[in-house]
Amino acid sequence: MTTQTKTDLNAALAKVPEVTLAFWTVKIFATTLGETGGDAVSMSMNLGYLVATGIFAAFFLLAVATQIRAKQYHPALYWATIIASTTVGTTLADFFDRSLGIGYAGGSSILLALLLASLWVWKRSTGTIAVDSVASPRTELFYWTTIMFSQTLGTALGDWTADTAGLGYTGGALVFAALLAAVALAYYKTQISRAVLFWAAFILTRPLGAVVGDFLDKPVAAGGLELSRYTASAILFALIVAMLWLVPQRAARTAH
Repeated sequence: MTTQTKTDLNAALAKVPEVTLAFWTVKIFATTLGETGGDAVSMSMNLGYLVATGIFAAFFLLAVATQIRAKQYHPALYWATIIASTTVGTTLADFFDRSLGIGYAGGSSILLALLLASLWVWKRSTGTIAVDSVASPRTELFYWTTIMFSQTLGTALGDWTADTAGLGYTGGALVFAALLAAVALAYYKTQISRAVLFWAAFILTRPLGAVVGDFLDKPVAAGGLELSRYTASAILFALIVAMLWLVPQRAARTAH
């Protein structure tokens, strides 16, 4: 393969993975890890939400900067950035909702507005919010900003559903799983924008992960399994590594 051919091939690939069933499986594992991992640092280590947010935010910013500097898609780097976004999203949402007293409904409303604004600005600036357009530093900044808002929103939304709405962790998981199934059905049965459906599914996987994560580590009396947050996080991390090893993920091809 000539140098020019390699250059052309890399230019035709996005810096995000191809959207497959394996992608969604790893995404759910990662969002669940974000919940257990975030709680492990903020609660089990008694560092508090603000300090934990500062720690995870530093990792997230470093990961995003590294991701943007990379010349092509690297699975380990991409998923490390996703995990960093979901852990900081967990502690940040908890800080706003609990420490500042905004509440789950208020926090969810604010974060939803920020998420929609991010998507709107992205669409206005580039003409598309499709993930196969993520191949330049500019689109990557929009992509990761949108992800950051979606991960934080998901934490607040998951807690609101399980606690304020009174559905509990299993009830919340069933609700979000059903909504994801509805998005999947719309993908196969309707002509709704694929980009819109992708982001709908991407957003919904976060509250699903939030309630599943809480189900794993919350007390039995509260409806959980009362696993150690460290144990649950280690298991989820191992599952992510196993998935990436068993089902290698390719970069998405950019639209032409």
